[in-house]
Amino acid sequence: MKRLFKVAVVAVGLFFAGTSVNAQKLGHIDSGTLLQSMPEMKAADAAFKTFQEQKENVIKQMDAERQKKITTYQEKARNLSEANKETLGKELEGLVKEIQDMEKRITEGQQKAQQELQAKNGELYQPLYKKAEDAVRAVAKEKGYAYVFDVSQPGVVFFDGGDDILKLVQAKLGISANSTAAAPKK
Repeated sequence: MKRLFKVAVVAVGLFFAGTSVNAQKLGHIDSGTLLQSMPEMKAADAAFKTFQEQKENVIKQMDAERQKKITTYQEKARNLSEANKETLGKELEGLVKEIQDMEKRITEGQQKAQQELQAKNGELYQPLYKKAEDAVRAVAKEKGYAYVFDVSQPGVVFFDGGDDILKLVQAKLGISANSTAAAPKK
């Protein structure tokens, strides 16, 4: 009799646990669409592009200077003869060293630029990601969602059901519906 009572209690407990899990609200959002609808994202994209172009221009200028040295070297090498071998040879060696130094500076400049671009990326975009995440969390709490899945991430293989909370989060962020691009259907 005691055993039957224990089984009944466990069965009722499992039933209520299963019912409460099924009653939890599920939501989903396309974070890519959300981020692209944020006006701050457009400003961050423009600022990052400008910064990136500045870094590329510095490297291009260094490379143009290197190309001039290479052209000078090639012209002088064509005029090399036995008569001017000693003086012109030293000049050519000096140009080779300058060209190698420039190539080293260009490589170092590219590496430094890459690091600066990564830092700028974090500086510009991390606050936006945080703002979007905070808005999703706030909407989820306000509307009672137990789970919100990001359907733009590769981990979500299939979704059918649940509520799309994109519009709610955009409203939370103060983004008007007419300023957003149409969300892609999955």
